[in-house]
Amino acid sequence: QVQLVESGGGSVQAAGSLRLSCTSSAYIYSNLCMSWFRHAPGNERAGVAGIHNDGSTSVRDALQRRFTIPQNNDKNILYLQMNSLEYDDTAMYYCAAARLLSSVCRQLRPREFGFWGQGTQVTVSS
Repeated sequence: QVQLVESGGGSVQAAGSLRLSCTSSAYIYSNLCMSWFRHAPGNERAGVAGIHNDGSTSVRDALQRRFTIPQNNDKNILYLQMNSLEYDDTAMYYCAAARLLSSVCRQLRPREFGFWGQGTQVTVSS
């Protein structure tokens, strides 16, 4: 069983920044993929960014200019750096984990993930 706990959400004005954190209880399994998803009312859950424990990262194309996954030495913590936030970034952000091949991890498909955190709310005001 993997437990994931997100933090760092909050309210911010447009153009501001936030850094989300996800702390995982997962042992460093081979092919561990950890990713961020977001869910806004009226929309489907969508992939945001992810990292595989081979070191590769992926960010959804439309977000690449503003969102990054900072590298860190603690493999049990996943960050999401969000800059130049926009009103449409308002959503509940979830951390998820699964054992996936790197090529699958990059695709950021929610159905591939079996472990989910409770989410952290990000609200951007214009």
